Amino acid sequence: MLFSKSYPCYLLLILGAFSCSTKEEAAPLLYVPDDLEVSVWASSPQFFNPTNLDVDMHGRIWLTEAVNYRDFRNADAHMVHEAGDRIVILEDTNGDGKADKSKVFIQDEDLRAPLGIAVVGNQVVVSCSPSIIIYTDEDGDDVPDRKEVFLTGFGGRDHDHGLHAGVLGPDGKWYFIAGNKGPHEVTDRDGVTVRAGSVYNEFTPYPEENKPNLVSNDGNIYTGGLIVRVNPDGTGLEVMSHNYRNAYEVAVDSFGNMWQSDNDDQTASCRTTWLMEGSNAGFFSATGDRTWQADRRPGQTVPLAHWHQYDPGVLPAGDIYGAGSPTGVVRIEGDELGEHYRGLLLAADAGRNIIFGYHPKAIGAGYSLDQREAFISSVDRDNTGYIWHEVEDDDRKWFRPSDVVVGTDGALYVADWYDPIVGGHRMMDKEGYGKIYRIAPKGKKLQRPTYDLSSTAGQVEALRSPALHVRAQAMEKLREAGESVIPAVQALLEDPNPFVQARAVFLLASLGEAGSALVKPYLTHANTELAVAAFRALRSNGVDPLTLARQVLGSGNIALYREAAIALRHLPFSESAELYMQLAEAHTGEDPWFLHSLGIGLRGNEAAFWERWYESKDNPDPLNWSAAMEQLAFELHPVSVVPHITRRIQEGNLSPSEASRALTTLAFIPSKQSVDLMRALADDPSSPYYRESIWWMQFRKTNEWEALLADWSPPASLLPPGEETLLKLAELASDTLQSVTDRLTAAEQLAGTSQGRLHLLWLAMDNRLGVSLVEAVRERVHQDNVPAVQSLMSRFFPLADLDTLSLESVLDVAADVEMGRVAAVRHCGMCHAFGSSASEIGPNLSEIHLKLDRQSFIQSVLDPDDAIAFGSEAFLVKLKNGAMLYGILQSAGPVITVMEHTGRQYTLPASEVAGRRQLRHSLMPTPQAMNLDAEELAHITAYMMQGSLK
Repeated sequence: MLFSKSYPCYLLLILGAFSCSTKEEAAPLLYVPDDLEVSVWASSPQFFNPTNLDVDMHGRIWLTEAVNYRDFRNADAHMVHEAGDRIVILEDTNGDGKADKSKVFIQDEDLRAPLGIAVVGNQVVVSCSPSIIIYTDEDGDDVPDRKEVFLTGFGGRDHDHGLHAGVLGPDGKWYFIAGNKGPHEVTDRDGVTVRAGSVYNEFTPYPEENKPNLVSNDGNIYTGGLIVRVNPDGTGLEVMSHNYRNAYEVAVDSFGNMWQSDNDDQTASCRTTWLMEGSNAGFFSATGDRTWQADRRPGQTVPLAHWHQYDPGVLPAGDIYGAGSPTGVVRIEGDELGEHYRGLLLAADAGRNIIFGYHPKAIGAGYSLDQREAFISSVDRDNTGYIWHEVEDDDRKWFRPSDVVVGTDGALYVADWYDPIVGGHRMMDKEGYGKIYRIAPKGKKLQRPTYDLSSTAGQVEALRSPALHVRAQAMEKLREAGESVIPAVQALLEDPNPFVQARAVFLLASLGEAGSALVKPYLTHANTELAVAAFRALRSNGVDPLTLARQVLGSGNIALYREAAIALRHLPFSESAELYMQLAEAHTGEDPWFLHSLGIGLRGNEAAFWERWYESKDNPDPLNWSAAMEQLAFELHPVSVVPHITRRIQEGNLSPSEASRALTTLAFIPSKQSVDLMRALADDPSSPYYRESIWWMQFRKTNEWEALLADWSPPASLLPPGEETLLKLAELASDTLQSVTDRLTAAEQLAGTSQGRLHLLWLAMDNRLGVSLVEAVRERVHQDNVPAVQSLMSRFFPLADLDTLSLESVLDVAADVEMGRVAAVRHCGMCHAFGSSASEIGPNLSEIHLKLDRQSFIQSVLDPDDAIAFGSEAFLVKLKNGAMLYGILQSAGPVITVMEHTGRQYTLPASEVAGRRQLRHSLMPTPQAMNLDAEELAHITAYMMQGSLK
């Protein structure tokens, strides 16, 4: 086993005099592999709340701070920098392994919780929604002389689902990643605009409304979070991948591969993924107007449905590893830690107090991330990273790795945003505390190199650097020198490290015909990753995709075929059709990455390709389709496959998975033929496809098939019952021209039913009842309510002050885990998944101990409005038929999907909605509404925090 389960290397932090006693007693341990050791390289007050790191050519660490993060959620006396957040430079001037010098590079009112930094030469590139800002230090005095906005228009101001860090790829282009807090509307310096949006809206005080179905200048609809690539001069903006929830960082390695880890929707479904250019990463529906919950079909598992893995046109999700809060990502490309760590992909997760280590394995047209290890952690775990070994001290879970980088010396530097809570955008730590750890080989002193970028030899040496933007700076210098450096760079092709060879490949391809001539033989290299690097490098430097595709066809290298399928997508189909025919022959039905690459390449030309390809196969009998043919029909789903799918359904002996895939193929074809077949199945209760086809009919009636199903009505049981009488009563109660007596009578009648009380709530939110009517019905609206509604009513129809629980009263209880299990089932099991409970209304609590410490968990129950989990925002939806729905909005746009507080889901045409309101209050009831006392809450906390929920 590469990373040993025995952990002799740990560090007990002894904090300085500026630290409070709690932190002195609660310093975390870091566990690392046996051959590595940890030290504290820097800590507050040298800096505060670190969010992202980079390394300059002198080996100094630069970091972004987020002291002023979301004051509207954290107004209770936390640290504030009135002049704006800061960029800080840290340096170890005497080489003793600790930073002894700290300076502020810039403090800027335009910086509010910046989440990304890249230092390349004299330019410091900072990501802070809505803008990418470049600070230039002309004279090297560590004070910026110039500030410019490089790109702007990213959504997510003061929000960690906004713009994240940028990195320079080996192709010399910038890659930036943003989360799903759009809308993003970014225009490059050629005037090209990229847009991305979705249904996701979380309350902020900033006037930006996220919207789905936004069309970019290239005619495509990009959804949710996205990765963009752009030239250093701000031209050539393009989308590399889209449809993320909140991928915190993209790592681009020397082969040109993109890697990310994406946050889940409180469902234990975080993932680490290798990314394909042009891919749809699968969080929302394709146009962003529906959440995964709205699209999830009966029988689908949450982790796979969460990333739309059952749908065509979606990238394989990679390693779905469970609950967490993923942050920084980097790939180790040098041997300074030991040759066995070369190629290790590191993915930090603040929610799990861990940095995972992966050894990506090239398999077919993609990568396997099955080899996951618990590489660095503050608590003892087994090798999978899943098991949390019980610890007595909750505060050891405060290790929150926000980023990890490789220094010029090859050591790892880990930023720790030290806080007992993750999620909901709250901060419990009021001091802005933070640390940077250094991880290096045990018993070996790594030397910090000195680079001379004034000479070719020095530039070549810097190109070998383990630090990303040091080698990027060297590559820029070598490109500027032109063909004269070819001999020096060519020597790197013999380097024993393939990452170094790949850098030489990319660089040579940019050095004219002579350089490209040295790269072309690498298209047939035995190392698949080097062959792919050569393809990407040549394509990036203007080699025609048709020429490249023809050169690699026949090689048998499926990864190169993937690259060809993607590269050809920008050409007219008349030019690329024959090559796609040849590429499709390599699809065996066993490689989901290659299937997706064909889908990317053929987007917009699916029908033309299928007809040509199917005829070339002599129109095979649909009952005898191979797995490859069935999957290609699924991925492309042109209208012409409907007759074949019809035969398979009506005459074939399909397995359950084949049958479900056949129905899904139909459901993704917006044609009369597919609708007629699905309708026939939905009209036949004896059909084995009846239930699934009914679901599809009801679902598609509200979106892609709306016009085709205008005359079809779903079973009455699927629709919310009308409440027309309540509409009239609500109108009367709010009409100030009517008599007080009549208004009061109407209000009292509304207060007598659960739906009527929601109408009163709607009026109260609009201040349309008046003080007298609120007083008159105050007692009545609280009768016969379920806890979720009772809690909401108390916000607008408050009763006399009730006894409230305090944190201290709960902490004083001698808690019992078994009593907590019983109480948790009673109070929490109606809405949350944990142990034997499988409810999905609220966030999954199975691993809540990974994100919150004991006090933070208690506080979240005492004040559920204070940190509402993303994806759990409550809405009140008013329908034209008088029905009111109170729950979670799962889709918007042409279709509205609401999961009520009862767990019932309704999917409706937007035309049926009279209005909707996002609430600043949690769907979770208060302890008073649940009749939860201090003893029960203490027991529940003990149960949830012990980490094994049975």
